[in-house]
Amino acid sequence: MHRPVDSFWVSALSTAASSSTASLRGWLAVTALLLLSGCATFAPSPPEDQTNICEIFREQPSWYDYAKESEEKWGTPIATQMAFIQRESSFRSHVRPDRKYYLGFIPGPRPSSAKGYAQAQDPVWGEYEDQAGSLFARRTHMKHATDFIGWYNARTRAQTGISLNNPEHLYYAYHEGAGGYQRGTYRSKPQVLNAGRQVASLSNRYQAQLNSCQAEFQCRKFYQVWPFCRS
Repeated sequence: MHRPVDSFWVSALSTAASSSTASLRGWLAVTALLLLSGCATFAPSPPEDQTNICEIFREQPSWYDYAKESEEKWGTPIATQMAFIQRESSFRSHVRPDRKYYLGFIPGPRPSSAKGYAQAQDPVWGEYEDQAGSLFARRTHMKHATDFIGWYNARTRAQTGISLNNPEHLYYAYHEGAGGYQRGTYRSKPQVLNAGRQVASLSNRYQAQLNSCQAEFQCRKFYQVWPFCRS
């Protein structure tokens, strides 16, 4: 004959199991939240002086390496790449367009899917992944952002004939797309025209500065042997 199980202990065990399950779920939720926010937490802070490319690369010397790799691969000068990124995101890795709020407090959708250093939107980022990047490419990583800009501008040159040494018009095409650029949509948009001029001015400034300090960032790794590592 089986001894009846005490209902008290059944209830206690059931309560303990439920509590453990709830605790586990809570722990998993917190862990997931930390993982999602961790990339932003540990991303490099924006440079203090964004008007000087030498100071930017002194703070983040790996950014020079990424931009140099992109220049060698796609042809867009380092100074132009960095001017694009400064204009698009002010070197903030996880920035996204602000949401629209209804009645002042109800969050609405974002105006676009732009994200990261280069503010690449979902559709064109997908094209980049398919054609030149990889499934592991991230808009929030400078290496992939510079490579994306290089790829995009090389495609722009192929589609429109814009020189890679013309940062103003490269930016118009970057903002409007090759089709929009060819239709001249940027001409009726004062903000875009102003932004293109600012990008060109900053690119020229960055280039002049880089000419005076680029040697600092070349041949700095143990496997790089002078003079072969000089551009």
